[in-house]
Amino acid sequence: MEHVSVLLNESIDSLSIKSDGIYVDLTLGRAGHSREILRRLTSGHLYCFDKDQTAIAESKARLEEIGNNFTIIHADFSTVKEELGNRGIAKVDGILADLGVSSPQFDDPERGFSYRYDAALDMRMDQSQALDAYAVVNTYGESDLIAILRDYGEEKDAVRIAKAIVSRRKQAPIRTTLELVDVIKSAKSSKDLAKKGHPAKQTFQAIRIEVNGEEAALEAILRDCPEMLNSDGRLAIITFMSLDDRLTKKAFQKLSVVEGNRHGALLPSQIETPKFHLLTRKPILPSEEEVRDNPRSASAKLRILVAN
Repeated sequence: MEHVSVLLNESIDSLSIKSDGIYVDLTLGRAGHSREILRRLTSGHLYCFDKDQTAIAESKARLEEIGNNFTIIHADFSTVKEELGNRGIAKVDGILADLGVSSPQFDDPERGFSYRYDAALDMRMDQSQALDAYAVVNTYGESDLIAILRDYGEEKDAVRIAKAIVSRRKQAPIRTTLELVDVIKSAKSSKDLAKKGHPAKQTFQAIRIEVNGEEAALEAILRDCPEMLNSDGRLAIITFMSLDDRLTKKAFQKLSVVEGNRHGALLPSQIETPKFHLLTRKPILPSEEEVRDNPRSASAKLRILVAN
């Protein structure tokens, strides 16, 4: 399935792109967002990050059809401050992150992301890294597995599933995605198995997040990226999971409010102005038409932080 960029027009519009500006796409993927940013640049420059060499190879050709004023960086986006600093860039005009898994990755059975295809347990976005899903499933302790499933997957049956994994792997390693699905199903009640949605979804999500260090990476950009913005610079983040949205919402709210201003104890001249403000108080959601055309967009939320 071809990857469809979610909230494409909304996210590009939210960046308020200047033709001579410097912009960063932290999640290049198949270049859906990057292409639209690059179209709007003349003397400006676009920096793109991705850990997937396949995505980089495909996207490089797609971007070259538009222009050559871009740089692709093969690195985790958590290193954005360091990587751009190494290139002499301290401030930028806009940063975009789409935290969804790329459809080509998800739909390629060999990558091991999906619970619908039988494949080796992998789930690595960066195929050169050592840690994969097999290692998580077969070597992590029971308490660590419980924490991952509970914190990253919000899986209510985390304890039962972790115990089932540890019990099964004592007999033989759990090697494939469908073997893992069987273990997960064995830990679920018949009532849960009858519910709408795949019973392995949350567990697979949790393991993928652990393998790719996704939450640590999000925390890093929420810490580093706001301070990299020029005046009126924008940080736009598209989330798909409640965990990511909560982290983003909390960080953006904290940055856009000055503590101590709420109680009316200060004179107007004494009130410190926040360094940032929210473009919209509520997240921007996909239209009914987009959800109909691309069901994977249904849970997407776009939040934008603006530097004052």
